[in-house]
Amino acid sequence: MITRQTSLSKNIVQFCRFLRTKGFVLSAEEEATALNVLQLIDYSSKDVFRLALKAVSCRSKNQLNEFDALFNEYWKEIGRAIDSKVKTETKPVLKPGMQDASFKALKSWMNGNRNDEVEETASYSMNESLLQKDFSSVPDDELNELMRSIKNLSKRLAAHINRRNEKSDRINLPDLRRTLRKNMRHGGELLEIAFRKPKKNRTKLVVICDVSKSMDLYAAFLLQFMYAFQQVYKKIETFAFSTSLQHVTSLLKQNNFKEAMQLISAENRHWSGGTRIGESLHSFVNNYAKTILDKRTIVIILSDGWDTGNISLLQQSMEAIHARSKKIIWLNPLAGYNFYSPAVAGMQAAMPYIDIFAPAHNADSLRSLGKWL
Repeated sequence: MITRQTSLSKNIVQFCRFLRTKGFVLSAEEEATALNVLQLIDYSSKDVFRLALKAVSCRSKNQLNEFDALFNEYWKEIGRAIDSKVKTETKPVLKPGMQDASFKALKSWMNGNRNDEVEETASYSMNESLLQKDFSSVPDDELNELMRSIKNLSKRLAAHINRRNEKSDRINLPDLRRTLRKNMRHGGELLEIAFRKPKKNRTKLVVICDVSKSMDLYAAFLLQFMYAFQQVYKKIETFAFSTSLQHVTSLLKQNNFKEAMQLISAENRHWSGGTRIGESLHSFVNNYAKTILDKRTIVIILSDGWDTGNISLLQQSMEAIHARSKKIIWLNPLAGYNFYSPAVAGMQAAMPYIDIFAPAHNADSLRSLGKWL
């Protein structure tokens, strides 16, 4: 039922993955938080350890009710594996006289003893997490995990954008910050209570994703991001292009991401072909801009800027989109490299009309999108 791991840190990651199979929404970020928590608590106490993981993992009352049973189920199974000393992973070859420190440390922890070996194996670096890995260098055995992380990240970002509040004179939700500021003139006595209410977010999004050959290593991840985002944020129109433009909003409403990808690929005969950004954006301006764009619309373009088409048409189209929209955000996977410069003709033509130019080479860079929306 549970893949056996031989260190406390690996088991915490495995436990998070176990919870995901039970419907919990946990990404690599929550895994990192759970591991970092070990430095702040006395994890030799099982109750403290359980409560810490519970605080990190649960997001609803139902999950709080289910957590204790799942926690006991997982760690009881690990306890049996420790006692039987049966490993499902290949044990490394050790020099004479050496012991498997991770296994020994975990066994000690399961028996209630805390030691330095456990602390060492529980160390964690965010630089090694999936969030930091360039999409082009993710190994095959981590693809599914990264896709889940991107999906969770995108849904949280979309939900965060939806959760805005504004001042209100009606009794709704107490606004602690405004209440304290309002009562400073009374010497800190809480005589007046300020309230807030959910604010309607009128921002609309248009996302245009490059799926040409030069974007092959990134397109699937970016489309997963768009797919998950659209599941939560409804005021969004999505497009894909290589040599021609395709409106994919309805296709990304499929219940299954793989089905959506198959539909997009089937309808786009030039998938992974050349790149004609100018012609594709010109098609967007002529066929969609008048009905979709207004001063509440943010346009996000996901592309490396390599254009084999008409550069002057690209410039004209960018100028038209910029004039009609609130802002243009251009996310370029190549911008994640230290020595990158937007020197190609396509990027040079587009740059005067771009309000925000940023990388989109890993999941962490996509998380930064929230502050611009």
